[in-house]
Amino acid sequence: MEKLSGILLIDDDETTNFLNQRLLDRMQVTEHIHTFVNGKQAFDYLYNVSNNNYDPGNAGYFKPELIFLDINMPVMDGFELLDLYERLNPEFRKGIVMIVLTTSTHPQDTEAVNKYAAEYITKPLTADKLEKLMTKYFSSKQTNEV
Repeated sequence: MEKLSGILLIDDDETTNFLNQRLLDRMQVTEHIHTFVNGKQAFDYLYNVSNNNYDPGNAGYFKPELIFLDINMPVMDGFELLDLYERLNPEFRKGIVMIVLTTSTHPQDTEAVNKYAAEYITKPLTADKLEKLMTKYFSSKQTNEV
């Protein structure tokens, strides 16, 4: 099975990040997962990776193939991150799947996400939702549920 190069979990709720990471580990989707508690931390990371502003020998840096992003966060929310993310080099963004993962079902939020190259799904992240995302976006890569 070919695993994803890496996944970012961006959510201010550390319990949500912990549970999502456990699910991803159990399903053996990737060996590399980074969690961030606000959009600014995540954007700084993505900016540095996109501009090669890191030590290539540092295994803690990778270009993610999948990003799960919450909307409501302190410091920089999901929409602010999406605005900045879309300004990154298009070549860098190619091959990255952005998933807005939120509890919000407010029509204003779902409509706002439509203007971005992102998919909108509601929490919680489940094995079934993850399988569907993997099939839709990474059909050549499969997950193994343990």
